[in-house]
Amino acid sequence: MSKCIMFQGTCSDAGKSLITAAFCRIFKQDGLKPIPFKSQNMALNSYITDEGLEMGRAQVFQAEAAGMKPQVCMNPILLKPSSDRKSQVIINGKVYKNMNAREYHEFKPELAGMIREIYEDISSKHDIVVIEGAGSPAEINLRDKDIVNMGMAEIADAPVILIGDIDRGGVFASLAGTIMLLTEEERKRVKGVIINKFRGDKTILEPGIKMLEDIIKIPVLGVIPYTYLKLEDEDSLSRSFKNKRSKSKPIDIAVLYLPHISNFTDFNMFETQEDVNLRYVRRGESIGETDMVIIPGSKNTIADLMYLKESGLDIEIHKLQKEGKLIWGVCGGYQMLGQKIYDPSGVEGEQKECYGLGLLNMETTFAEEKVTTQVIGKINEDLPGCFKELGGKIVKGYEIHMGVSRKTGPCQELLTIANSLGEAVNYLEGCMNEEGNVIGSYMHGIFDEAEFLRGLLNIIRREKNLEDVQSEVASYADFKEGEYDKLAAVVRENMDMAAIYEILGLKENGNAI
Repeated sequence: MSKCIMFQGTCSDAGKSLITAAFCRIFKQDGLKPIPFKSQNMALNSYITDEGLEMGRAQVFQAEAAGMKPQVCMNPILLKPSSDRKSQVIINGKVYKNMNAREYHEFKPELAGMIREIYEDISSKHDIVVIEGAGSPAEINLRDKDIVNMGMAEIADAPVILIGDIDRGGVFASLAGTIMLLTEEERKRVKGVIINKFRGDKTILEPGIKMLEDIIKIPVLGVIPYTYLKLEDEDSLSRSFKNKRSKSKPIDIAVLYLPHISNFTDFNMFETQEDVNLRYVRRGESIGETDMVIIPGSKNTIADLMYLKESGLDIEIHKLQKEGKLIWGVCGGYQMLGQKIYDPSGVEGEQKECYGLGLLNMETTFAEEKVTTQVIGKINEDLPGCFKELGGKIVKGYEIHMGVSRKTGPCQELLTIANSLGEAVNYLEGCMNEEGNVIGSYMHGIFDEAEFLRGLLNIIRREKNLEDVQSEVASYADFKEGEYDKLAAVVRENMDMAAIYEILGLKENGNAI
């Protein structure tokens, strides 16, 4: 059986996901074979594995930090909220059913045995299992059926490191209060705490650290400075999503922050481009002048389409389209661009059909079976407008959707898919209007392809009488490797690594004590 260590937080967005990723990279750098694990994840950002299975993106970037391919065993349960009261429950990468909070809480004991079996299997194959908790372990109303915080620590017999977020304030109270609300047995598992996202002079913090240690009788093992890294975030709590224009960056791209936005990690590659200002348009804000509007994926397409219409953003979208600006819809956003959406089986709710934005000659019917696949394709030749010169470029990504879209009039298909889950295929995907400035596709990750993205951005530059530039990033994967190393360096420098290895029962060279 391997060693294990678990990172829990005093709240959501305390930094558990990034700290877990940091230690995955640190242990890898130190010659060990780590694997990340989170028994239950709640997030709207998900990923499709090589096998066509769905998992949370936090464990994807943790796997990458560990030097591994993402595997669904790293995140056996994924909850994707579809409304304020219900979530889609995904077990071992496949949709199980929709449940409300009480139904799922009563169901959790049935999942504990499965979680134990999966954990024991991965533990037998790796040197260290780096476990991430969820939310807070002090949710005392959920303690009796917990499978993700102290309940998971008990399954794995894991030592726990508790993380507090000083950036949001009240870190000493949140750490001490969390410890106070744990049972005596649970408190014994907590071997250290981390103060995360610190800004300023650390010496000013030292008296508070000493007082905290006297109160909780647990050492503070690290104070991690606030560090800006361009890495994938698990959920919307980890970003500010500010709607600000930058005068120093010539290209402006506006992503509509939908109430049920999903997979906004699709747009991280834009942030690696020095000439791009990426911003998010939230409720009550206007799109304004921009070069490109992106309607992202959604966990509730019809509800988010209604939001666009009720907020007046649909009027702005139509105005920008008439001005020749690019309008791009991804997955749910693609479905919204069509003429109509049908939901005969009530997949999303009681509304059976609605009119779309009417910018593409296609319509979508929701199906009960979800499409989950990795795909490789190429941009079709002879597309209208600016896309003509992008024809033939290879793109790859993944699809996650429960709708089937079909043409209802003149339009051009965007892609020819040549590979799905490693098998040769040949089908058309996506849609473009005759003017060539409204584009929709089910492919997530298409913007991660540096050659395609830079080609698209250079077309925008030429429209603004600017010269082409080359991407400083060869690929998003290579860029992330550098960011993982930066993350590991920051954490290693500001942690008592000798204490971490002692907690694991290892020397710093990875050998047993």
